[in-house]
Amino acid sequence: MTLLQVDVTANSDADKALLKRFSLFGPPGIIFFDPRGEERRGLRVVGYQPADDFLKVVNTALGG
Repeated sequence: MTLLQVDVTANSDADKALLKRFSLFGPPGIIFFDPRGEERRGLRVVGYQPADDFLKVVNTALGG
């Protein structure tokens, strides 16, 4: 797994375009992609999520 982290707190035009591209309204947003670069539907996390719930998403993304 490769982690990419983008800081969009400056809310620049580029930040806004990136958020729009991925249909996010702002941070935090976590999107998982498969090896082909396609989003793993159903695994998107937007906003705060308790640790146990987030761990389940990560484990699913990892195939566990």
